[in-house]
Amino acid sequence: MTVFTLNARSCMSHLLLKDTFDRFSFFEGEITTFNKFTVDGFLHKDFFDEEPEYTYSYWKELREYCFSIIKGRRTPLNFKIILSLAPENFENFLHEHQITVFRPEEIGGLYLNFHYDGTLLQCITGISMKTFYPDKTLEREWDSYVEEFFRKAGIEREM
Repeated sequence: MTVFTLNARSCMSHLLLKDTFDRFSFFEGEITTFNKFTVDGFLHKDFFDEEPEYTYSYWKELREYCFSIIKGRRTPLNFKIILSLAPENFENFLHEHQITVFRPEEIGGLYLNFHYDGTLLQCITGISMKTFYPDKTLEREWDSYVEEFFRKAGIEREM
């Protein structure tokens, strides 16, 4: 787990206006403006004519909706948005980082927990496993990946 304190303007541009995070799964969000808006990213498969291949919405499917709640002259009082690397990308992640200890189906999530408290924007990384492992290789690699991802995307960190 790593806590990144991010430049709110820079990060919000990437989060809400650009496709930077569009391929991540959206787990849940809570945005407080004049009301508290809660969004669950879990797909209700019985709603669809053809069953989707994934369990959670992609961020690209909810980004504009969340932006519509946040946009305006006033910043939100707070928000949290929880994203995860999409499960279909777990295998590639393990392969690219030469992690052989874990299998993709053992990973519950590789998370980005964005939290804004009205003044400070932070992203806290995290992982969840379906089976307990004392090995911290995956967690360290995920933290390093996120740091590099932010750097390449141009998401500025606050010092």
